[in-house]
Amino acid sequence: MDTARFPELIRAIYRSVDELESMFPGRHFTPDGHMIGSIGEAIAKHYYGVELYSASHEGHDGEADGGQVQVKATQRKSIAITSEPDQLLVFRINLDGSFVEEYNGPGEAVWSFACLKPRPKNGQYKVSLAALRKLMTLVTPDEKISRIVA
Repeated sequence: MDTARFPELIRAIYRSVDELESMFPGRHFTPDGHMIGSIGEAIAKHYYGVELYSASHEGHDGEADGGQVQVKATQRKSIAITSEPDQLLVFRINLDGSFVEEYNGPGEAVWSFACLKPRPKNGQYKVSLAALRKLMTLVTPDEKISRIVA
C-alpha cells in the first residue's frame, strides 16, 4: 500500500463530492453505506494497523493488539451497532476527507450503554457521537488501539 497516497485519495473523493454538489445545487453526493464503511476500515488499517478480515465478516472487521475490532465510520451524528464488539473504533469522516477518532476502546462500555433501550425492530441500536465522546473519557490509554501513523 502506498501510505503517502492513501490520505490524498480520500481527500480527492471529497473534493469530487464538493465539485459535484456545486455543479448540481440541491443534490447530495456524500459517500455513504458500504463506501463510508470501507473508508473507515481503510483508515483503521492505515492509521492503526488493524489487520482487516474479508469484507462483510460477521461481528468484527479485523484484529489489532491481539483482539478483534469493529470499525464504524459516519458523516452524521451517530452510529449503529447490532452486537457487542470486543474493541470498537469509531471515526467521524469530515467533508474534506479528514477524520476524527470519536471512540477507541472496549466495545462492552458502548454496548452496555446502547442496550439500556429496547432493541429497535431493525436490531440496530443508535449511539450518538456525543455519547461516545463521554464514554471515551472513561477509556484508559492501555485500553486503546495504538495509532501507528500520525
